Amino acid sequence: MTDDQDRPRAAAAFDALGAEYEKAFAGSKTHRRSLEWLLARLAPGSRVLDVGSGTGRPTAETLANAGHEVLGIDVSPVMVELAARQVPAATFRCADVRDVPLADGSFDAVCVYFSLLQLDRREQTDLVRRLARLLKPEGHLVLATVPLDVEGVDATFMGQPVRVTSFPAQELIALAEDAGLEVLTQEASMFTPAHPDARPEPHLFLHCRRTGQPRMG
Repeated sequence: MTDDQDRPRAAAAFDALGAEYEKAFAGSKTHRRSLEWLLARLAPGSRVLDVGSGTGRPTAETLANAGHEVLGIDVSPVMVELAARQVPAATFRCADVRDVPLADGSFDAVCVYFSLLQLDRREQTDLVRRLARLLKPEGHLVLATVPLDVEGVDATFMGQPVRVTSFPAQELIALAEDAGLEVLTQEASMFTPAHPDARPEPHLFLHCRRTGQPRMG
């Protein structure tokens, strides 16, 4: 689905939100704990892919400040411009991660914080499998989402029209395991973004390690 300017709907929504998205989610303690979990497991100078990197905060900034090599990819040019300005120690690209040539086994960690929700279920499944392949053996993947049983639902997010698809928690865990990942820990919470049009939403963070090859099927 594209808007009148032939841009992806997700890019249009997040272009409009810009820095407001960062402000709305800055208070997420669960996100901060997730980053601390990852930092505790990364060797110095690790290479990390941040999928849907947004404004660069807090994910890319936290990782880059710890001395890691961060590549952030986002479909929103406004977000990428903000991120490049705010986090000069990281590298950002405006692209759909599915279109970017990246070598299997080339990252120590991959972060996927709430960046799957506007893909359909097949696209989410395929992307998680690909991201798992990008990890070095025993590399880590952190996946956060809104764990609801919804598919192709038109909704309003912080005043912007979006189309949302997600999986309930157990199906998301199975998706990760089928991709060759071991779910080491998980944390569920409720969070209300700091925005007048926001509503409380469930969040689920999965902290995974690559242990094998994706299952067939």
